[in-house]
Amino acid sequence: MKKYPLCSFAKSPLTCCKDADIDQLFAVLRKAFEAFDSQKSGSIPCDMVADILRLMGQPFDKKILEELIEEVDADKSGRLEFEEFVTLAAKFIVEEDDEAMQKELKEAFRLYDKEGNGYIPTTCLREILRELDDQLTDRELDMMIEEIDTDGSGTVDFDEFMEMMTGEV
Repeated sequence: MKKYPLCSFAKSPLTCCKDADIDQLFAVLRKAFEAFDSQKSGSIPCDMVADILRLMGQPFDKKILEELIEEVDADKSGRLEFEEFVTLAAKFIVEEDDEAMQKELKEAFRLYDKEGNGYIPTTCLREILRELDDQLTDRELDMMIEEIDTDGSGTVDFDEFMEMMTGEV
């Protein structure tokens, strides 16, 4: 269990985005929802969700979508209210953001892995951590590095770096 994830990534679009992004995302989701709520009942049939995701350019697996719909349709009505729809849409948005984040972190790692060895020295990691939070004490840095460099090699490979940045194994 890691105590120091540096990029805590929330599993909701309402907490993983900047305020302006939240408003824009919410507006897009509201517009899509209302377009399919033709009777203005405040809910849409579950079988329309795939159409909405397609229109939003959001890739999905049909079986996974069916499982997610079953999970978020709390009242098992066969219809999704807006909040249930947002919960479902968030799962697709987060997955896409996770992939983008992994790509960005891989690129960042490559910048520090100047020789292309597949690892960075913990001395370099100390500098990175210091830049991210200049309030960290030497003792805190030592503790973090000790926890991050799980094999005690004095280097951090990409997997250790990812775990440090995301808090996920």
